[in-house]
This record gives sequence, C-alpha cells and structure tokens, in this order.
Amino acid sequence: MIDRPRKGQLTLRGIEVSGGIARGKVLVLGRGHENVPDREIHEREVPAEVARFEQSLVATRQQIQEIQRRVSTAMGAQDASIFEAHLLVLEDPMLIEEVSRVIADDLLGAECAFQRVADRYAESLGKVDDEYLRERVADLRDVTTRVLHNLLERPDDALNLRQLKVPCIIVSHDLSPSTTALLDRQLVLGFATDIGSRTSHTAIMARSLQIPAVVGLRDASTQIESGQDVLLDGFHGLLILNPTDQTLFEYGELAQKQVNLEEKLRELRAEPAVTLDGFRLILSANMERASDVEAVLNCGAEGVGLFRTEFLFLNRDTLPTEEEQYEVYRRVASGLKAHPVVIRTLDLGGDKFMSHLNMPQEMNPFLGWRAIRFCLQETEIFQVQLRAILRASAEGNIKLMYPMISGLDELRQANRLLDQCRNDLRSANIPFDPAMEVGAMIEVPSAVLVADALARQSDFFSIGTNDLIQYSLAVDRLNERITHLYEPTHPAILRLIKATVDAAHQRGIWVGVCGEMAGDPVLVPLLLGLGVDELSAAVMVVPRIKFLIRRVKLSEARELAEFALQCESGAEILARCRALVREVAPSLVED
Repeated sequence: MIDRPRKGQLTLRGIEVSGGIARGKVLVLGRGHENVPDREIHEREVPAEVARFEQSLVATRQQIQEIQRRVSTAMGAQDASIFEAHLLVLEDPMLIEEVSRVIADDLLGAECAFQRVADRYAESLGKVDDEYLRERVADLRDVTTRVLHNLLERPDDALNLRQLKVPCIIVSHDLSPSTTALLDRQLVLGFATDIGSRTSHTAIMARSLQIPAVVGLRDASTQIESGQDVLLDGFHGLLILNPTDQTLFEYGELAQKQVNLEEKLRELRAEPAVTLDGFRLILSANMERASDVEAVLNCGAEGVGLFRTEFLFLNRDTLPTEEEQYEVYRRVASGLKAHPVVIRTLDLGGDKFMSHLNMPQEMNPFLGWRAIRFCLQETEIFQVQLRAILRASAEGNIKLMYPMISGLDELRQANRLLDQCRNDLRSANIPFDPAMEVGAMIEVPSAVLVADALARQSDFFSIGTNDLIQYSLAVDRLNERITHLYEPTHPAILRLIKATVDAAHQRGIWVGVCGEMAGDPVLVPLLLGLGVDELSAAVMVVPRIKFLIRRVKLSEARELAEFALQCESGAEILARCRALVREVAPSLVED
C-alpha cells in the first residue's frame, strides 16, 4: 500500500468503497444537521400547520420520485430502488400521526414538530445493535432534510453541486444518497466523507457511478479546506493532502497500469472466453432494464445470464401489465437475438418491496414471504409475468428461471402454472417458443440436497451464490459486525457448489453462477475448476473476467479446486486462489 508520510503531506485513512484514483482541488461541503428553532403557534393555527406538513410530504415525495427516474435512466432500476426506503419514511403512518399530535398538543410549528419527531426516530434507530440498520439513519436524515427544506422554503443542499463549473473532489461530513445520485461524473472526480460504511447507500451509489470514493475518514472535512490539492485513492481508502512529487509519480504509474489494462480488455471484446488449454466457458452479463442491451453487447458478453425482472415492479404505483412486461422482454430478446437471455421471475421480498402492495412487515424478510413463495401465492401476478415471458420467447433465445427454489414441490407448482400459461397462449393462437428452457436457481441449502431430483425437472441450474452463502453460513451479508463470517471460500460453500454441479451434469444439464462470486476475478478459476459451465457478472467486470479466463488453464483451475475440496480453511483456499490469479494475471490483483 502506498502510505509514506513526508513533510507537507498528510495521509488520512478511511474505508475504500469504490475503486479508482483521482487528483484535483477540493470542494468542502459544509452540510451539517439542520437546526430549527422552536416556533410556537396559536391553537387556531393547528389545522394550517398540519396542512403545511402534509404538503411538504407530497412535495418531498415528488422530488424523490424525480430522483428515482433520473437514477433509473442513468444507472439502472436497481440503483433507483434504494429510494424505496425514503418513500416508505414519507408514508409511515406512525411518524405522520406523531408529528400531527406534537403540532396539536405542544402547539409547535410544523418544521419544529417534524424535526423533533424525526430526531427521536433517528436516535432510536442509531442505537439498534445492527450496523446495517444503523446505516439507514443516513436515509432517514436525507428525507428529514428534504422535508425541512420544503417546510422552510430553503434551497436544496445539492445546489452547490449543481452549480459546479470546474472538476473537483468533494469532501464532506456526509453525502446523502439523493445528493450522491445526482453527482455529475464529468465534474465530480471522486468524494470522501467523514462517516459511512461499505453498506451505506451512498457507497452503493458511488460504485454505480464508477467514481473513486472513500468513507469513514472521521474528521477530514475539518482538516481540509476548499481549493487544496488532494489525491484520492479509492483502492486503499486513502485521502492524501498535498501529495509530494514522489507520491504523484507512484500513483501515476498505478494509473497508467490501469489504462494499459483497459486497452487490453477492449481488444478482447469480440473474443470468446476460452482457457489456454481450449476449454470454452460461456461468459454472460447481468442486467435489469431493456436499455442495458447495448452495454451487454459492448462489454463482450455472450448474452444475459440474469435478467432481474423485479425492477419492472418497483418505483411505481401500479403493477406492470402483461403488455408492458412483454414489450420489455421482447426488446431484450430482439436486441440480443442470437444470444441467450435468462430471465429470472419476480424476486420480491428480502430488501426489495413494492410499496403499493402492502407487503407485511417481517422479523426476517430474507427468510420470509419472498421470491417463488410470493409468486406461488400471488398466482395472478405470477401468471401475467409468465405469459409475457412466453410471448417474448418467440422473438429470441429466452430462458426462464425461478428464484429461491427450496424443494421439488415448489418447482412442480411453478411448472404447472407455466403449463397453464402455455395452454392459454395456444388457445389464443399466440406464438411462443415451446422448447424454451426452464431452470431453477440454487440459493437454498435444501435445494442442493435434492439437486438430483430438481435436475430431473429442470433444463439448467443457476447458482445464486450471494444467498447460498448467506443461508448456508447463517450470515447476514449486510451486517458489518459479522461480514468477516461471510466467506465465499468456506469449505462448506465449495462442497455445495460441487454437489450442485455434479447432480446437474449427471442429468445432462448445464450449470451457471450469477452471484457475486462470478464477478470476482480471484474466485473465477475456482468456479471454473469446480465445473461450472457459465458465469454471469455485472457488465463492468465482464471484460476482466474474460481477460483472466483467457490467461489460465483449465488444468490449473481443476488442481486449485481439488486442493480447495480437501482443505479445511477458507483463508488458505482464498490465499491459493489469489496466488494463482497473481501468477497468471497480476494486473487484476491490487495489493
């Protein structure tokens, strides 16, 4: 790691959340917590104050929905979906009733009453013994600030950013998710904040924007002044004030290496993902909106291994119709034509909710009413989607898969509903592909244990490693206190993957991986050695995965997998994986 303090140079260490290097002048944003003095009102003013409060909620909702639309257009529906939490705050009946009560009982102006209640909520949430929930305080503060600005008719805090004329690096105590979402990538070279974590929505937005970002710097915003020169290292979580010539030289070399790598990746765009000893792997991309087709083609993927359809259902007040869904699926199938498109049926629940469906509050939503469980009870919603997918299958190479299958009964029920939809379309003389492949996602340990039975009634498997790891190790991957236990190379996880592959191949069906493991260059040779046939990763990492596959031998990957299946230590397995990648493609591994 580059960290050599010299005279005049100050290195601040935080948490890396979005890779990259940026150098430029600082713009320090002095955004602090709103301070609204108490304003007493007369009893006769209560109705007017309550009305003002309700109007501010409406205005705030409209602003957030506009941000959602802009984010969805610029970055995708998945990133836009994080603002669902903001909208839910605005619809919280307990909060609304409590603010109205404080206005009436304490005779306070709407802005004073709202801040008092919102601060109480934030304080309670901040004390929860769960890092992920504590991080949601930032979302609550974001909404609170917007409501207060509307009540007080103050300008938006993002105004300074929208008026930027010269590229700079933002340093702030914090950046709200809604402000981060609107950053201009041409003018904001990167940002650093005093607080935050890898699981914060601000960090997620930074990764989607693909700009360097460091959080958790504690007091950077008080140590740095606007106009000073800084170097931001998003790879290692460093903010370097007044970098010396030597430091700039070292980082210049690192940046040049990244430029050289990007040039090599572009040259491989049209090449297949073939190992040095001739094994052909299918390398696909994940996507979530029809407009991603061009990006999928440009990154060199051989189709789509995961099309997340739930984002068609979020950020709207009504369910999408069959025609709406059909048009989206048709555009994707037609745009990719010869390439396969694996469409995952609706995967609501967990951390993705439709506000207008009034889905129940659950103690543990990841173990609750979600994915295929939701669809098998809400059959009308499910069959509308199935018909739309079937109709679109006539336009291209579409495959369908069900999420979170835990046993054979669920797969049979889903297939029966699919057969009913086929019969409906036949009766109406509506074309579809009768040979469309139908697969099951392997995300639950019980599915692995009955994989032989599932394989008899599936055309393929897709392993969702994120949930498989979470459910197998009983680790909430969003909980910072136990993220060290979320271990993709845990021996149990590798044996589950191997068992799934073996069961599938014994029945003559193929196996893909569409979770985060498929997009991690360090783990790709291991998956290759375990026998998977297809990998599907985020568009931005597909070129790196292809570069790696073309520089490794299948024999090396199998040797690595054999070692891993005999090893008892996840850390040792990870070290061996890293050593192999460092040997064959050192530019992909930053130390």
